[in-house]
Amino acid sequence: MHAQIVLFDGFDPLDVIAPYEVLSAGGAATEGAVTVELVSAEGPREVAGGVAGIALRATAVLDPDRAGLVLVPGAAGRIGDPGDVPDHEAGAAQVREDATVPELLGRTLSTGLPTLLKAAAENPDVTLTAVCGGSVVLAMAGLLEGRYATTHHMGLDLLDATGAHAVRARVVDDGDLVTGAGVTSGLDLGLYLLEREVGPRVAHAVEELFAHERRGTVWRNSGPQPARF
Repeated sequence: MHAQIVLFDGFDPLDVIAPYEVLSAGGAATEGAVTVELVSAEGPREVAGGVAGIALRATAVLDPDRAGLVLVPGAAGRIGDPGDVPDHEAGAAQVREDATVPELLGRTLSTGLPTLLKAAAENPDVTLTAVCGGSVVLAMAGLLEGRYATTHHMGLDLLDATGAHAVRARVVDDGDLVTGAGVTSGLDLGLYLLEREVGPRVAHAVEELFAHERRGTVWRNSGPQPARF
């Protein structure tokens, strides 16, 4: 299983590093059956994170034809107004220290990322995944209409507004779309993806290595509808 983790200007470092380390550890536990790389819409480059002084290097362009996982992180910046309409007119200019999260997420629309994500979504061998505001990026790209997904609790209304079915859960599995909630849920998402794609024994071994127990029930659109409490 190969995972491509997307970098864009202003990305949240923890949204990237948490699943990256979990999946990398899964690779070590499977003697290379799991591989992971950092990619961008523009190809190899240094990508500035939304936390001052942190940048990561994308080593390749996002390849929508490659089977496996494509993971989109959220952004780090000023919280701003949850009702703000993301601004994508500024393009992918240098990240300002006072940029808001909606602004940083909105900028992805003026890059090549939406086109690549749409191509990945059309590939039956790709599972789209996202952490936190990464779900908003997918939603703004028009990829979540009618789908079940989660994001940071401050962005759930925005998912609903794009036609998605927002679920208040730590991890939501909607088949070829798997999303995680707030920032630290990247750990839980990574472990769940290992369990789902590789097996629970490997996921448990990585869970023990990281001294982190997953939180919450993974929501799936299955089973009886619960009655109101």
